[in-house]
Amino acid sequence: MDRSVYVAMTGATQIMRAQDAVSHNLANASTVGFKSELSAFQSVPVLGTGTPSRINAVTQGIGQSATQGSSINTGRSLDISVRGNGWIAVQAPDGSEAYTRAGDLQLTADGGLTDSRGNPVLGSSGPITIPPAAEINVGADGTISSVPLGQGPNSVTTLDRIKLVNPDATQLAQGSDGLMHMTDGSTAEQDNNVIVSSGVLEGSNVNPSAELVKMIALSRQYDMQVKSIKTAEDDADSSLKLMQSS
Repeated sequence: MDRSVYVAMTGATQIMRAQDAVSHNLANASTVGFKSELSAFQSVPVLGTGTPSRINAVTQGIGQSATQGSSINTGRSLDISVRGNGWIAVQAPDGSEAYTRAGDLQLTADGGLTDSRGNPVLGSSGPITIPPAAEINVGADGTISSVPLGQGPNSVTTLDRIKLVNPDATQLAQGSDGLMHMTDGSTAEQDNNVIVSSGVLEGSNVNPSAELVKMIALSRQYDMQVKSIKTAEDDADSSLKLMQSS
């Protein structure tokens, strides 16, 4: 009986892990630039003594969905969205280079350009700083231009260019900071083919309806595993009673 309990317990544990991924996706259904996490049950051999044919069904992350999120028109000059494949380079909290699709950029009090989490946006030579300006514009190639304070609209100055990259998806992995990092610790090269739209944000690509269906299905599977544990317990009690009566 203990073996059946172990099998059901393992199944229930893995289903809870799958529920965590679904819950995380639902919690970020309205997060700008969020890419839904994908997970699947995979067969993993049981190590140790015994028949080598034994396997466990284990929940494993298989990456992120590359589907483009919906476009949100804001009209704000510092709101940008990457069209198609590509990423915006930022400086992660640990100082390394990382990548994001969240283009709701902000200006700090000292003119630093950051993403919504406060991570500095990287340009051609490091974090971008924008001096006081009457108007700021971001071009399709990431070039930032401005009209200095006190000058006419024809006095346009080119300040820097946002680093836009497009490494192979297999070379990227999400870090604990929520940003994408190169798996080998290197930095991606600027890709001139990556273009952005200004005044537009990319919404989350999470499909709430589909995630809710997954959550309901996983809940039913979890209930089945719990019932299996209860059945094994009832069988053990019945066996004990038979042994006592004999």
